[in-house]
Amino acid sequence: MNNKRIAFLGLFVALAFVLSYIEYLLPLNIGIPGAKIGIANLAVMVTLYTIGEKDAIALSIIRVVLVGLTFGNVSMMMYSLAGAVLSLIAMLIAKKTGKFSMSGVSVLGGVFHNIGQIIVAMFVLETGSLIYYLPFLIVVGTVSGVVIGLVSNMIVLRVKKVFTF
Repeated sequence: MNNKRIAFLGLFVALAFVLSYIEYLLPLNIGIPGAKIGIANLAVMVTLYTIGEKDAIALSIIRVVLVGLTFGNVSMMMYSLAGAVLSLIAMLIAKKTGKFSMSGVSVLGGVFHNIGQIIVAMFVLETGSLIYYLPFLIVVGTVSGVVIGLVSNMIVLRVKKVFTF
């Protein structure tokens, strides 16, 4: 990795951490315990579309661990990691196909993040009834995915004008 990429990745790790902290502070009550809009995914999306897939994967894992150690616990980290991994897989596949816009990739990331967390919750709590939360979470993931995708696109266009990796 060259110095510019390392510095950029460091900035976006810090940004993802700060955005996670802001989201942690926001008293968002959408009816499902622990549900978040995922604004830290802005940093992951921009990294994915500017410096690459490996860096986006590293950023996402680093963010989950840092946020889990700082604001949560092992249980929270387990849910977040499951969501992040499934989300990243979906976003990487969608991006590679070339058939999805940045918002489409972001929507898939948001939806699959929620699916990953529901799957873990069903195993941990040993109940399949949590699947009934999924339609609501898919709507939340879709709406937040569109917004995050649009904002990410604007940021990526500006970053690519200034930096080349």
